[in-house]
Amino acid sequence: MNLTNELAKERNRAAAERTLMAWIRTCLSLISFGFGLEKIIGAIERSRLGSSTQVDLSVRLLSMGFVLTGIVALAAATLQHSRDLKRIRRDDFVYSGGERSIGVLTALALMVIGAVAFLVLMQGAFRSAAS
Repeated sequence: MNLTNELAKERNRAAAERTLMAWIRTCLSLISFGFGLEKIIGAIERSRLGSSTQVDLSVRLLSMGFVLTGIVALAAATLQHSRDLKRIRRDDFVYSGGERSIGVLTALALMVIGAVAFLVLMQGAFRSAAS
């Protein structure tokens, strides 16, 4: 057992822990934003209309998109963390680097949600202009 290698493994393990914690914060933000979006829009609609109206389906779908993105990204980050720890424990650790980036996949999911939100807003703008 080489002390230098063991210290390097400990640094890598600590870095993997920090990365997982960053993913937990990011995913918690996505989940909270999705949940809060629906609640805030619902409260605005209720105060404006004075009744117990349902939140628009488009807002509900966008909210669900944020929550689902947060859940899937957290599951992927947890799985990646587990794989990283297994690789670090091995004495023949070799950096692979060929895995898909969870960050890129999350960014793509958020781009889809953003595009849907943009289309919903455009549809509302055209409806307002027509009436």
